[in-house]
Amino acid sequence: MIVRQLMGLNPWARVLVPFLFVWVLFVLIFYSKLNTSAASSSSSDGGDDSLKRLERAVQQLERSKQVDQELRLLVDEYLADAGTSADRKQHFIDELGSKLEQDATGSAGWFAVGRPRNGPSLEYERLRRRVETNTQELWNFLQSEVTKVQKQALRSAPELAKPLNAFLSLAADHKRSLLTDIERMRAADGYEAWRHREAADLSELVQKRLTRLQNPENCSTARKLLCRLNKGCGYGCQLHHVVYCFIMAYATERTLILKSKGWRYHKAGWEEVFQPISDTCLDSNGASHASWPGQSNTQVLTLPIIDSLNPRPPYLPLAIPADLAPRLMKLHGDPIVWWIGQFLKYLLKPTGETQQMLENGIERLGFKKPIVGVHVRRTDKVGTEAAFHGIEEYMTAVDDYYDQLELTEKVDKRRVFVASDDPKVIEETKTKYPHYEVIGDPNVAKMAAVSTRYTDSSLNGIILDIHLLSLSDYLVCTFSSQVCRVAYEIMQSMYPDASGRFRSLDDIYYYGGQNSHNREVVLPHEPKNHDEIQIRPGDLVGVAGNHWNGYSKGKNLRTNQVGLFPSFKVNDKIEIVELPKYPYVK
Repeated sequence: MIVRQLMGLNPWARVLVPFLFVWVLFVLIFYSKLNTSAASSSSSDGGDDSLKRLERAVQQLERSKQVDQELRLLVDEYLADAGTSADRKQHFIDELGSKLEQDATGSAGWFAVGRPRNGPSLEYERLRRRVETNTQELWNFLQSEVTKVQKQALRSAPELAKPLNAFLSLAADHKRSLLTDIERMRAADGYEAWRHREAADLSELVQKRLTRLQNPENCSTARKLLCRLNKGCGYGCQLHHVVYCFIMAYATERTLILKSKGWRYHKAGWEEVFQPISDTCLDSNGASHASWPGQSNTQVLTLPIIDSLNPRPPYLPLAIPADLAPRLMKLHGDPIVWWIGQFLKYLLKPTGETQQMLENGIERLGFKKPIVGVHVRRTDKVGTEAAFHGIEEYMTAVDDYYDQLELTEKVDKRRVFVASDDPKVIEETKTKYPHYEVIGDPNVAKMAAVSTRYTDSSLNGIILDIHLLSLSDYLVCTFSSQVCRVAYEIMQSMYPDASGRFRSLDDIYYYGGQNSHNREVVLPHEPKNHDEIQIRPGDLVGVAGNHWNGYSKGKNLRTNQVGLFPSFKVNDKIEIVELPKYPYVK
């Protein structure tokens, strides 16, 4: 009867049918064991052993009755909610999955096998990610060195061109095979359910803390931090300015007040584009006012931009909270990006009108997966903050992504979403890569030009571009652009760990105005030429960038030498600081 009811509902309900069959199988196996135990008991002279087996069988019978009751209650709940939202139904499916893994007492669940609920060890996760990263670094090195030899061979030994190309092609196949095997090992290690659950739990905890911080019991007496939105820079930079303000508010336990009237992108302010960042406390009134740092009892503090902040506290990026660090370091390959992404998740809740604009944009462009997001920044950036990169460089990375993907799944069509401030880029991509489905809006690109950047149309365009870039399966861009870094940060809230879902053609990830970014040396290196530096295990190296050729550049803080070192010989040093633990948030 239950099965017929479920099958008559929508596809969400059909997810339950396999669980029902597994449950029936479980009961049949149990009764088989019960009969075996009873027969053994009647024929054996070892009465004590038989009684113990019978007792265990009776316990299993009681547990199966409990399972039966719990499953019936869950099914009844689902049937009662059959007409409710997809989110409510997904919550039900998640609850059922949790029941299958672990029951309410903390013991093994209905059909749980083999893996502890608290997940893998930190050492295992860090080593797994290090193997994956260093496989890519090895490929970067091989590709760079062979390319150098190819260029020399063109002049002096052209007969080497063909075997070198064959070598590089086979090496690329090796690299893709290794990365696929690493991915399969991750999927098969038994911890994937934990990763998804832990990501959801951590995100929920942070979002609850931010909600509580932003909705104090009494706004008139609450301590506040005033942040003015109009920093003199572009949209991505302004978003990062607000995130910096929010981190400062979190660290000082002050409600963030965002002053946005007269915003250069939308004069009416933030609250007409995104939902207010508080339901109960939006004014900056207070008994006392001061500029940062003020005093702890000053009710309202006003923040400068991060570049002018003095004194600079240790909790600025790239630091993460100490109370979350053990869990976050285990879960994520780049914890600071996840941490920044949580603030953006809270901030970027669209109003109804903005949400409709995003949905219309997705439908109009025909955005669907699989898809790679490509952001090409031109205009004012090129020649000042960033070098020029041709579309061929971007698409080489896109090809590499799809070559990797096709080892594990069939790709019906290679798609790419192109966002740019130069409309010619979209047409150039379509012309040069006709075998790709190229999605992009030249009108949005036109509005992103410097002369028309600060308009409502331009704002809608950049919001849509960032949204679609963050929804893409993979990002190819230049991290010198804040637009791409914002999309990458938002992407982190959509996966347990999306730290590897990018290819930057220039910078490593950074946060404008950040404190120092250090790496810990794990393997020694003696310089082979005057460009390289000596490093020893235990040294700290202030990293300046990755050259994506097997080498990074940095400063050894022990010797003060500046130069190149092999990227695989260091690990990121995670900066951990003590921050409020918000014990009243469960």
